[in-house]
Amino acid sequence: MFKFSQKLCVIISFITLSGCSSAYYSAMEKVGIHKRDIMVDRVVDAKESQQDAQEQFKSALAEMTALINFDGGDLEEQYNVIQEQYEDSKDAAERVSSRIEKIEDVSDALFEEWEDEIDEISSSSLKRQSATKLRETQRRYQSLIKSMRKAESKMAPVLSALKDNSLFLKHNLNAKAVGALQGEMVSIKRDVSALIKEMNSAIEQSQKFIDMLEK
Repeated sequence: MFKFSQKLCVIISFITLSGCSSAYYSAMEKVGIHKRDIMVDRVVDAKESQQDAQEQFKSALAEMTALINFDGGDLEEQYNVIQEQYEDSKDAAERVSSRIEKIEDVSDALFEEWEDEIDEISSSSLKRQSATKLRETQRRYQSLIKSMRKAESKMAPVLSALKDNSLFLKHNLNAKAVGALQGEMVSIKRDVSALIKEMNSAIEQSQKFIDMLEK
């Protein structure tokens, strides 16, 4: 058997393959890391990225609230904070989307392999049980991805509002501009609340899916 360090070296060498997922998964198989393992790891990563995004959007909302309550000081400094919050939120959203895409990629490979292997089972009883397990896993997977994509879609209006407010403030660094942004806070708070709700649902489903795969 390979030692972990040897496995790691092999993994790193194949990570640089020119975007060929099948070659990557094949390389992982050779060192004892199966598609199911990769699926679990990627769902964990996606769950963590959603948790991080939650905290980031909460932070952005807190800074926007602080801006609205602005009562003197360096307004340009506050603008820089808002701009940084927007950039950090955008990065967090991109990580969420990227990790969802990686789950979708490995799921295609996993389910295709599973179906092929079911065809190789000669026992009708075992074949039937494996097919039933596959259908249940696919059903749970589709529910998970739908939940993740729904949560992902809730990030767009928040990002748009943060960008709008940041640009508006950049062009109008005065107390009057801050006052004009107060009307935007109701919708931003509503959108962040909807985002947090959907992400909580996706995070909960992620853990259930992980638990199912690890049984």
